[in-house]
Parts: sequence; structure tokens; C-alpha cells
Amino acid sequence: MKLTVNSAAEMNKIGAAIALTTKPHDLLLLKGDLGAGKTTLTQGIGRTLGIKRPVKSPTFTIVREYREARLPLFHMDFYRLENDDLSSIDLNSYLAEPGLVVIEWPQVIKAQLPEYALQLTIRRVDDQWDSTKRTVEFEVQGERAKQWLADILVQLKSIS
Repeated sequence: MKLTVNSAAEMNKIGAAIALTTKPHDLLLLKGDLGAGKTTLTQGIGRTLGIKRPVKSPTFTIVREYREARLPLFHMDFYRLENDDLSSIDLNSYLAEPGLVVIEWPQVIKAQLPEYALQLTIRRVDDQWDSTKRTVEFEVQGERAKQWLADILVQLKSIS
């Protein structure tokens, strides 16, 4: 499944649809080049979950926790992770929490991820520096992800 996105506002709407349909223990994987819109999408998730403070990129901190929301959000970015070393992060503990785990750059730790997830790949449509056009491709891994994607698509129709 692939969607075309023309603005940051549209990326935020996808994030809102994800937040409105997520359940405890869901795992969202976000792939895409630097500046593709992964954090913008996560900001839409955060706002819709009820996070009041800014949702920022966790590139330098690796993990940002937002426990004050309707559902806790654990936003991770493994771009700077050295040698796939997760020793300083107990990923399994985060996955066991009744919240939503969002991982940017999941390919860095692919071998250490569970078999279930909803994965989004975000790509720029053109090379102009100020372009906001993107494609968002959804890939499901497991039955929960399949249902989650169906729910997201229904939700997107109602908020468009």
C-alpha cells in the first residue's frame, strides 16, 4: 500500500490516523533518508495521543519517552547506533510496556526486532531542497499490523 503526501500537514494526518488506531504494544518502524519526514509523522502521532510538549527527533539521545499521553510513546532513532549495539537500551522492556514504540532507522537493528510490526518507508518524490512531496509505503508484518493498517486507512478517510 502506497500513499502520496504533498505537505507536512498531510504527513501529520497520517500520524494522527496511526495514533487514533494504535493499541498497547504496537510497533511502528519508520524507514527513510534524513529529512524524509519520519519525525514529522511522529509529531502527528504525539499530538493526537495528547502529548503537550514538543516531540523532537531522538537522533542524539537515541530514545525519547513521552509517558504523559493517552498511550505512552517511545520514540527511538538508531541512526547513530554503533555496531548494532543495543546494550544501553533494553528494547524488550520498551516493547513490553503498554505503549507505542516508534523506531526510526530500524534497519540498523533488523536482526534484533520482533517478527511483528507496521513498517513505513518514506521517500522524497523529487530532489528540490524545499519539496514536501513524499510517498509513504506501508508494509505489514503479522496479523496485528494487517488489522492496524486497515484501521489507519479507514481513519484517514474520515479525517481527510
